[in-house]
Amino acid sequence: MQISEKKVVTITYELYIQSQEDDYEIVEVVGEDQPMVYLAGHSGLPVDFETKMAGLKVGDEFDFELGPQEGFGDFSEDDVADFPLDMFKIENGEIPSDLLEIGNFVPFTNDDGSQITGRIYAVEGDIVQVDFNHPLTGKTLKFEGKVIGLRDASQEELDHGHVHGEGGVQH
Repeated sequence: MQISEKKVVTITYELYIQSQEDDYEIVEVVGEDQPMVYLAGHSGLPVDFETKMAGLKVGDEFDFELGPQEGFGDFSEDDVADFPLDMFKIENGEIPSDLLEIGNFVPFTNDDGSQITGRIYAVEGDIVQVDFNHPLTGKTLKFEGKVIGLRDASQEELDHGHVHGEGGVQH
């Protein structure tokens, strides 16, 4: 069996990002104790990630790079929003001292009630700029890993568009 659309894929991997000095620094390790499980063709991962994984079998190792355009795209100023400083005050009218540090991640709720995360981008006077670009936007990514599991997706998983059970959604 090979990775293709409608297969449930289980992998371990190390994710590196390329620095400005062209070195790679490790940013995530996913081991066998908590592997990543995804539904091929419905993962939400970059299309080029899935393309590079297609055709692999259990036991196959992978090692590939995705440039910014293949990964999460380039940084977009359109995804940086301005918020009034007052919005970050808590019940006592104060802003927690470390909350608005540049680079901090802050949870938000969007218009349809979904949780999203923004990163503090800048604080200028009474305005807080929050970056909603994906954290890996603009980065060259390097994945090294191994396929450790592969099976056909159930009809229910296909209908829901995600994996159920171990490593997936429990409902």
